Amino acid sequence: MSYADRVFKETVKNILENGVYDNDLDVRPRWEDGTPAHTVAVFGVVNRYDLKKEFPIMTLRRTYWKSAWDEISWIWQKKSNRVSELKTSVWDAWADENGTIGKAYGFQMGEKAKYRDVTEAGIMKAFGRNAESRLADKTEDGIYMLDQTDRVIYQLVNDHGSRRILTNLYNIGELNEMALAPCAYSMTFMVVGNKLNAILNQRSQDMITANNWNVVQYALVVYAMASAYGFEPGELVHVIGNCHIYDRHIELAKEMLNNEEFDAPRFLIDGSVKDFYDFTPDSFKLEDYRYNDFNHVIPVAI
Repeated sequence: MSYADRVFKETVKNILENGVYDNDLDVRPRWEDGTPAHTVAVFGVVNRYDLKKEFPIMTLRRTYWKSAWDEISWIWQKKSNRVSELKTSVWDAWADENGTIGKAYGFQMGEKAKYRDVTEAGIMKAFGRNAESRLADKTEDGIYMLDQTDRVIYQLVNDHGSRRILTNLYNIGELNEMALAPCAYSMTFMVVGNKLNAILNQRSQDMITANNWNVVQYALVVYAMASAYGFEPGELVHVIGNCHIYDRHIELAKEMLNNEEFDAPRFLIDGSVKDFYDFTPDSFKLEDYRYNDFNHVIPVAI
């Protein structure tokens, strides 16, 4: 059995056996037909994945990991909010008249801030041949500015012992300009020994449509950052505030619990890539990824 399968099963069983229904509440999400989308939920789920041992992908049903990378690279590499730049349609329902999701996700990753500890030498060390554009982004008072992805890279290269290597998408001053308040909103990186570990904080998690999708995405970010900047992959800790199953997903969840389980696939990464921005879907390989056929159309609450 894949470890990701075991975690998924334990979490789903916990929700079904101990969760609280919100049928008495006036909830925001709606199904396509306009019906309120109610959930059964538990609070404060913490799941840990040792990325050195195995790639955390479930086999109870297929996780389209290349599409998952497409979305996370849209956020972390392209720093985009324009849905046309995605190969999938996962964000189409939230797009505005301009074809964007507002100031959410990738937009926030691309927001730049001043950092007094950033130096010319540090930028050269972190970004090499691509340092010029970062060096040019300097305020009149001589302080360099970096966006959130670049800040993580800069710290991993120049100060990997820092306890302040993190990102935050939950910008309260711009929530009103986002199509959806970020669900997975924060990553905290921590190097212990030579292992790159990370905590993914998520305010809300739709278990059936998105749980393993998010785990795979952020695991790939950790693998990529670790490989590019000289670390071993460590743990990914997934912290979920409201962990829920939607009412129209309950029977699907029960069916998945009975599916056959396979071992996790072997994960390979192109070790020659030394710049996070150079990773593509072809930089990763999953060997012998076996999974159950699960051909149900899973409705998405908007």
